[in-house]
Amino acid sequence: MTPNVGAGLGTTFARLWAATTLSALGSGLATVSAPLFVASRTDDPLVVAGASAVAWLPWLLFALPGGVLVDRMDRRRLMIVIDLVRVVALAVLATAILTGHGGVALLYAVLFLVNTGEIVFRAASQAIVPSVVPRHRLERANGWLSGGATLMHSMLAGPLGGFLFALSAGSPFLVNAVTYALSAVLAALIGGDFRASAGETHERRTRSMGGEIVEGLRWLANQRLLRTMAVLIGLLNVTLTAALAVLVLLAGERLGLSSVGYGLLFTCMAAGGVLGAFLGDRIIARISATWTIRIGLLVEAGLHLALAASRSTIVVGFALFAFGVHGALWNIVANSLRQRLTPPALQGRVASTTLFVAAGGNCVGALLGGVLAARFGITAPYWVGLVVAIGVAAATWRVFDRAAVTRAYADPPAVEQQRTPVP
Repeated sequence: MTPNVGAGLGTTFARLWAATTLSALGSGLATVSAPLFVASRTDDPLVVAGASAVAWLPWLLFALPGGVLVDRMDRRRLMIVIDLVRVVALAVLATAILTGHGGVALLYAVLFLVNTGEIVFRAASQAIVPSVVPRHRLERANGWLSGGATLMHSMLAGPLGGFLFALSAGSPFLVNAVTYALSAVLAALIGGDFRASAGETHERRTRSMGGEIVEGLRWLANQRLLRTMAVLIGLLNVTLTAALAVLVLLAGERLGLSSVGYGLLFTCMAAGGVLGAFLGDRIIARISATWTIRIGLLVEAGLHLALAASRSTIVVGFALFAFGVHGALWNIVANSLRQRLTPPALQGRVASTTLFVAAGGNCVGALLGGVLAARFGITAPYWVGLVVAIGVAAATWRVFDRAAVTRAYADPPAVEQQRTPVP
């Protein structure tokens, strides 16, 4: 039974929401349990860190080709197939661990497969949204999707994964398989055809995958708002991931927090994310998408300033909470703008390109944070993040002016925003 997910969104969206939320819980369990399993087998830091590397690598390798698949196939059926493949992979892993035959190499292989599927699943679910909710409800729909994912992945998966791992090393992966199975069932109940139009599909089949990737990149490059938003997300992910990569050291050295206190910092950010997601459509309607973006840039700068300069746990906790609210609002605005402006036949490729840029920023930031902290001190990543946030705010402030965003929100949107360049 699916919940009543927001007035005006309907049963079809409720099933989509439930499917993606359960999928997020499963992905969160894997994120938490994989390092625990590797650490229980070895104390080699390189091998332990390898679990994160294997989880991130597919985002760089397959995000762009995955977007082509989303635009070529029925997106709902693609979500179902991905979930079923992940069910089999995780069932094999859980069985191997429970019977004493599971090793790190098998875990790496399953993580790689599961995260490859996650890329395509996420792009497909985002591409479906404009087809199942009214255009004026996109902010509410994206808020519920973001809130459900944050609640499950960032708040519930951590303690649940740790509890299940304490019971049995294979239990989290077995429960993960169950969540993907339920997600597949809910996606199957959505019903309907979620492919691009037949004519567009036939035309795309005459081109190579590389040609379709280039078409999506070219279209995005010609859209000033979406192009700027994608670049912003990539740059700010570099500084955010750099900051979070060494936050455990900052928490101990400057804030004097234990491991529990360190974990609560992430709880503050996740709580802000859930609040921002579920109230996001009302907040954005009140202050406008333009000021949601602009204030968000100031919040980014404020977070880095607080982490660099403050030794107060309360100040840092509040800054992380505010950042969580901002992150949720930005996700809503970014996804809604992209869904409004992107033609149906390009939804998958444009969404996956944004995911690719974001993942690239995460990978660079994870390395940069350690390098800066080791060379210039523990607060260096945060001062660099402050400078970058101020710089990008100044450079992009006028891009998101009220007139440009209003045109994007026009119903129907301006013709020039929808036009797809001929490859």
